[in-house]
Amino acid sequence: MRIDLHTHSSISDGTDTPAELVEHAARAGLDVVALSDHDTFDGLDDAVAAGERLGVEVVRGLELSCARQGDSVHLLAYGADPTSPALAEELARVRDGRQGRVAGVLAKLAALGVPVSEEAVMRQVGDSPSVGRPHIADALIEAGHVKDRTEAFDRYLFDGGPAHVARYALDLVDGVDLVHAAGGVAVIAHPWGRGREKTLPPELLAALAAEHGLDGIEVDHQDHDRDTRRRLRKLTSRLGLLATGSSDYHGTGKTDHDLGCNTTDPDVLAEIQARLVRNQLSQRATGV
Repeated sequence: MRIDLHTHSSISDGTDTPAELVEHAARAGLDVVALSDHDTFDGLDDAVAAGERLGVEVVRGLELSCARQGDSVHLLAYGADPTSPALAEELARVRDGRQGRVAGVLAKLAALGVPVSEEAVMRQVGDSPSVGRPHIADALIEAGHVKDRTEAFDRYLFDGGPAHVARYALDLVDGVDLVHAAGGVAVIAHPWGRGREKTLPPELLAALAAEHGLDGIEVDHQDHDRDTRRRLRKLTSRLGLLATGSSDYHGTGKTDHDLGCNTTDPDVLAEIQARLVRNQLSQRATGV
C-alpha cells in the first residue's frame, strides 16, 4: 500500500484542482492520499468524491499555519472536524492575516525593483480562500522577475527576507491543542527543513508530546536530508511519536515533490485512523 499524507490543491497554493490531484495520485500508483491545503477545508469534498470514483482513499487533512517564537511552523491536522467553531474561527483569522499582508509584501518588492500588482497576485489565487506567498511568487514569475517559486523565496520571500512581512499565526502549542479539541490528529510538517531545527529542538518536541499529546512528526520529506531523517526517526521512536512521510505535492508549483516521492508506513496510517475513532468516541461520550 502506497500512502502520501501531505498534498496541496488549487484551493490553497497547488496547481491541480482537488479532483485532478486525486486523478494524478491514482496514476502515480497511490492507494491513499491526504489533501492538506493551507488553512482551509474547502477542497475536501471534491477530493473525496474523486477518490470514491477512482478507488483512491482520501484522508481529510489540513495544514494549519502556526508559529513558534516568531518563526513559521506548519501543523498537519488529520480528521479534524471542519464544523468545530473554535477551529473555524482560527482559520478565518489566519486567512485574514494572509490577505492583510499582501500589500506590505508588494510594497517591499516594488522598493526592491521587482514590482507586481495586487491584481496580478489575485489572478494566481483564483478561487482559493487562502492567499499565500506562493501566489506572490507566481506573480513574480509571470512578470519575468524570477524563473520559479524557489528563486522567488530564496531571493525575496523567505522568513526574514527582504520582502517578508509578518502575519498572524497561532502559537504551535495552541495549534496542537486546537486540533485535538476538534477531534483531529496533529503532526508537525517538515520540522527540521530549511534550518528549522533551532526553532523546534528535541526538547520542545518532547514537551509537546508529553504535555500536549502531539501525535507525530513528518520525517520523510524532501526538505530533510538522509541524516536529518535518521535523527528524526530516532527521536520519534524515543518519544513514542508517529513518523509520517509524504511528498508535499503542489503540482507544477513546486519541483522535486512528485506524488509518492516519500510515503507513510501503512501501520502509521492505521494508528492515525484508530486515534481518530477514539477521539470521536471520546467527544460523543463527553458531549463535545
